Amino acid sequence: MKILLLCKYSRLGASSRLRTLQYLPYLEGKGLEVTVSSLFDDRYLNGLYNQRRRVVRIVVSLYLKRLVTLFGAFRYDLIWVEKEIFPYLPSFAERLLCLLGMRYVADYDDAIFHNYDLSGNPVIRKVLGKKIDVVMRNSACVIAGNAYLASRAKAAGARSVELVPTVVDHTRYTPRRDSTTTCPVVGWIGSPSTQKYVVGIREALVKVCQAHGARLVLVGASPQVVSEFPGVDVEVVPWSEGSEAELISRMDIGIMPLPDGPWEKGKCGYKLIQYMACAVPVIASPVGVNVDIVTGSYSGLLAGSLAEWENALSHLLASPKQRRVMGVAGRKAVENNYSLQVQAPILSRIFNDIIGQSRG
Repeated sequence: MKILLLCKYSRLGASSRLRTLQYLPYLEGKGLEVTVSSLFDDRYLNGLYNQRRRVVRIVVSLYLKRLVTLFGAFRYDLIWVEKEIFPYLPSFAERLLCLLGMRYVADYDDAIFHNYDLSGNPVIRKVLGKKIDVVMRNSACVIAGNAYLASRAKAAGARSVELVPTVVDHTRYTPRRDSTTTCPVVGWIGSPSTQKYVVGIREALVKVCQAHGARLVLVGASPQVVSEFPGVDVEVVPWSEGSEAELISRMDIGIMPLPDGPWEKGKCGYKLIQYMACAVPVIASPVGVNVDIVTGSYSGLLAGSLAEWENALSHLLASPKQRRVMGVAGRKAVENNYSLQVQAPILSRIFNDIIGQSRG
């Protein structure tokens, strides 16, 4: 059985790496032959991450390359689409696949429909506001990373919706050992584009870190962010796929602050799952799937206001025993639900069911 994977990024892109590419060894071991065709390559991503402008010429060439790939789509039993085939263009490709009787599944780990229906550009809202609804409706199945995304797919009229959370390969993450340090670490992992969420709770972080002698470690942030936390020992560490698990295992508390907005409701809580895989207790904003992850696993605390963040951080920093109990609970939740080992068979079953129905 042959599948064409139209992922958005190469392995350098987190969403593609986690939602699609990490599943390939398992799927291929189960007899599913997956051909990978990413839209944006490493050259594009490196420019994006270094905050350089998108080069129109490069984007056009990448779109043309994907168009050529689509001409051979009839050779496959199923098309696996990450989000959409052509970002910021109408859904002509997905409509054509449907009209030709070629089945595709659409996978979402972000509320990308809000790029269009909540855009500040009225032309984009008018032309593309319902694009993702059309993509969802024409798919054989929508695979959603959380309930917020699944509810949008159901409202759009998707014929089948499956909930598959964003997960980790828990064998890559080693549970942290009990720390005897007198300088505990409050940690965060992300990118320069999302470090604004940490800056949003800086008052609580500065106050608590100073009171408890804690350090702040920010993985993947820009060096300039250090100036936002006066009087605190802040370490900014570059992110890499090879080092992220080891860096997280050094943390005593992992944090995931978020504002309560429509885009944030679509996030899949991946940071939390990474922390939990290392048996690191978490503190998260009560936004979207964060609530389900934290309350369902007993892996940490929820904090909305600055006062709640201050109280939660102070409570865990003062209680190594509580941190240990929550960390163990989080690791168990990852092994039982938020792991590649648990979700890969579910994804394989979804694909086999759709291909079986098509052949039938």
